[in-house]
Amino acid sequence: MSQLNLTDEQKAEFKAAFDIFVTDSEDGTITTKELGKVMRMLGQTPTETELHEMIEDVDEDGSGTIDFDEFCMMMYRQLKAEGEEENEAPARDEKELAEAFRLFDVNRDGLLDWDELKEALTGTGEHVEKWEIDEMMHDGDKNQDGVLDYEEWVNFMKHTPVNI
Repeated sequence: MSQLNLTDEQKAEFKAAFDIFVTDSEDGTITTKELGKVMRMLGQTPTETELHEMIEDVDEDGSGTIDFDEFCMMMYRQLKAEGEEENEAPARDEKELAEAFRLFDVNRDGLLDWDELKEALTGTGEHVEKWEIDEMMHDGDKNQDGVLDYEEWVNFMKHTPVNI
């Protein structure tokens, strides 16, 4: 990883994403199945073919899993390919938003549907009306596919006022 030209912010973002998905891992790696979720969490939208190619490019030991160094190499290549090496630093609450998204994504498909959002909101102890959940889904779901992906979730949460 030392040969990669990553900013401290990029390293921290990659580590936060990687750590979330290896919490249940016995060997500290992510499986190829989880790779798509990690990529979506970081705002990337690779196709299934691209995912397989990225795995093959970095999986030096052929284990079918990605360790942290392999993950950083893969993400670096993805950012470079998209011309985003000078990405703006992630917001300081990115890790908390990522953890919240992971917790709220009950079925682990990398998306929050209406029922998952409702469960998350009612879990706060506040009474939430159906229309409020409908409005939140409408406001957050920018591509209007009926679910919130990670990028939509983060954008929505960053632009939602926090009541203190």
